[in-house]
Amino acid sequence: MSCSCSHRFLSVLLPALILAAFFAAVPLLAKTVVDFNPDVDFSKYKTFAYIGGVENLLMFQANPGLVSDRIHEAVTRELTKKGLREVPPNQHPDLVIRFWANPSSQVNIATMGVWVPYAPFIGSYWEHTYDEVSTSSAKEGSLVIDLIDTTSKDLAWRLYLIHKVTTPDKEWKKADEEITKAFESFPPSPKERDAKKKDRTAHPPKSA
Repeated sequence: MSCSCSHRFLSVLLPALILAAFFAAVPLLAKTVVDFNPDVDFSKYKTFAYIGGVENLLMFQANPGLVSDRIHEAVTRELTKKGLREVPPNQHPDLVIRFWANPSSQVNIATMGVWVPYAPFIGSYWEHTYDEVSTSSAKEGSLVIDLIDTTSKDLAWRLYLIHKVTTPDKEWKKADEEITKAFESFPPSPKERDAKKKDRTAHPPKSA
């Protein structure tokens, strides 16, 4: 095989392999975890805007828009069911939607890039769940979807999806179903809010 042919072969094969391994390559059970701020009044949220996600996790240009478009579609569908309306980011939405995803490696702040004015939210009361999920996702892939309050610049609700995707077109259906299931608890019920308050009391920030 000539050098040029090898180059063309790799240019086609590498993106396919990277996208196929986007979430993971180890057959562990999928795990979905929801975290949220129990002190937030979720009824005040009427609009949202999608601001995208971290594309450098793919490391190669393996159609990075594919994952982003699917997440955008899924989250828009679920929030619309809840009565929220999507608006452009420059029209002062109540929430912004951000995602970040890792292939089969630990959830790592170094991969998030710069998201000014929104922090990564891996400390304070968010730290306990983040640490648990980042450990369990070390051998699988992780998708994190953030719903951020644009007024307070604070995280309101977060979804962690730990999943194996070996065939993206086929496995995305499972991931999409898990996103739908997770959003069934949005906004959190009074019972869920009370449970989260107790959980945060039991696991205060390490710096406190």
